[in-house]
Amino acid sequence: MAIAFSEEKLNKVKEIIARYPQGKQKSALLPLLHLAQDEFGGWLDVPVMDYVADLLEIKPIEVYEVATFYTMFNTKPVGKYLLEVCKTGPCMLNGSDDIIKYIEEKLGIKPGETTHDGMFTLKPTECLGACGYAPMMQLGKYYKEHLTKEKIDALIIECREGKAKVN
Repeated sequence: MAIAFSEEKLNKVKEIIARYPQGKQKSALLPLLHLAQDEFGGWLDVPVMDYVADLLEIKPIEVYEVATFYTMFNTKPVGKYLLEVCKTGPCMLNGSDDIIKYIEEKLGIKPGETTHDGMFTLKPTECLGACGYAPMMQLGKYYKEHLTKEKIDALIIECREGKAKVN
């Protein structure tokens, strides 16, 4: 199966690339990676990254470097619910390590792993910019703040029941 954006997404790609001066199309890399991740199953496989490189007329390694640097990009499949727990200073001081360990025990997975049913992936991540609400995580486009074991339990139930908002 060939990797290709839908016509709608291809139009969006052209619009994004047109924002930048001729010869500077690499500047569109981050938004194109976001589009690709959304379009192709929530992660960036090597053929998908190669496709983005072709669209931007850059070397594939230039795409790999960016996709593997930023924690917002997934380079392997993830579960339906991606639990991105902040692991930087303020969150650690407020218990994010304990939250990560609790999620590991509760779901039976280690960081970077996905549950056998494909529902959850645990991904410790760099600062999400909500230090005043530590410990916190991102679930889809929503922040979950002042995390406790009880809040994690409730969130897991909400996800399993299909009631968790992610978009």
